[in-house]
Amino acid sequence: MYAVIETGGKQYRVAPGDELLIEKLPVDAGTEYNFDRLLMVVGDEGSRSIGAPYLDGARAVATIVNQERGTKILVFKYKPKSNYRRRQGHRQYLTRVRIDRIELPS
Repeated sequence: MYAVIETGGKQYRVAPGDELLIEKLPVDAGTEYNFDRLLMVVGDEGSRSIGAPYLDGARAVATIVNQERGTKILVFKYKPKSNYRRRQGHRQYLTRVRIDRIELPS
């Protein structure tokens, strides 16, 4: 069984037991978090449920593993012949989550 969830403006294909890095969630590590914006759920036998745009009552329950920061990205601006150079670094705040189960409405 797997599902397609939406969080942080991005879509992820998740299954129970998966760990993934997503945009920062304002939740402490070790707590449960419910993703209720499921776009699609595919069962073990191949049955599909597709939302319009989301499935009502379906959710993916996850545990927050850790709050992290991503790798540094260097932003370098340069204009030739004018001695213009700007360098800036950026590290994105991320949340590592582990998907525990996918629940469908009964």
